[in-house]
Amino acid sequence: MNVPEDRRYTDQHEWVKAVDGGFRVGITDYAQDALGDVVFVDLPDTGREVTEGETIAEVESTKSVAEIYAPLAGTITDVNAALGDTPGLINTDPYEAGWFFVIAPTDDGASEQLLDADGYRALTE
Repeated sequence: MNVPEDRRYTDQHEWVKAVDGGFRVGITDYAQDALGDVVFVDLPDTGREVTEGETIAEVESTKSVAEIYAPLAGTITDVNAALGDTPGLINTDPYEAGWFFVIAPTDDGASEQLLDADGYRALTE
């Protein structure tokens, strides 16, 4: 299982990576594998303010439907429009091309409370 060191993780299998203007968010390799082939993604609107833990997106696969939760409180500043036409990017490249959205956090230090790569590996083993 691929768990990049340059991200933080939630116990709900989302990852966050620092980018200009906030944090890019997606689901982990573990999560996409459990879902199976992704066929549809419902992304949040830019400008939406969210609270940590709030349901913010939905992923439909050939196996099930999964909710995606906001890993941090903040404002959605960007979404990955490519997922509308090619939701399978979540399966083929969950850590790069398959990202979901960017969130500008209300608390810049909030990501430090999330799991590091070793902590996430321990959670999924």
